[in-house]
Amino acid sequence: MLDALTYSNYAVIVGALLIAYIIFGIAGFGTALIASPVLALYIPVAKIVPLLALLDMFAAIVNVSRDGRKADWKELKRLVPLMIFGSLIGAAILLKTKPEILLLALGVFVVLYSVYSLSGLKPNRNFSSTASFPFGLIGGVFSALFGSGGFLYAIYLSGRIENKEAMRITQTTLIGLSTLTRVVIFGLAGVYFDTDLILLVLVLAPGMLVGITFGRYITLRMSREQFLKLVNIVVLVSGVMLIVKYFY
Repeated sequence: MLDALTYSNYAVIVGALLIAYIIFGIAGFGTALIASPVLALYIPVAKIVPLLALLDMFAAIVNVSRDGRKADWKELKRLVPLMIFGSLIGAAILLKTKPEILLLALGVFVVLYSVYSLSGLKPNRNFSSTASFPFGLIGGVFSALFGSGGFLYAIYLSGRIENKEAMRITQTTLIGLSTLTRVVIFGLAGVYFDTDLILLVLVLAPGMLVGITFGRYITLRMSREQFLKLVNIVVLVSGVMLIVKYFY
């Protein structure tokens, strides 16, 4: 795999990863949304998910080691068990049904919700703690089905946490726990015995570190309103990509 890549290929891949991890550093999710379409041009699709899972896990560890004390651990205690239970439901659905129609439904919901949020019709929305049940469960279900649940947690957390830095690091922690599960599964399946894959992770790791560091730098200089607007834009694009994936 590595032998087939030219220097220009590497430049494009590193550039895509850098942008993806700037977004991750700001919002705490969105890596696959930005990076996967570009990586698919140069890397076998079967290797992209374990590659990004490993990089996302390390990115989350770095962010949590820097700012973990700012995370809202009450929200994490609510969401994590629900996320795990939802993931089990998602895995069962994946094994027994064809869940593609759920992908379309989620995409339509996310697009409508993010457009509504960006419209300014209700800029000061708040969720009660009971909203953690649908968002945690459904986020877990869709993480297991399609690897796409981060933006649902972002919708919930943006309506619960006032401090943008606390929201960012809480979101990052959730994604880190989610990707840890996937990394363990891939590890047990022997995916990471692939030397080329591990070497590619090592090659791309510096770009990931630069990206999340720059993303954190940007976040610290944004207002809460600017931060939420950017998060909603990433959520909107995520929804559009899910709809496109359903039809193509």
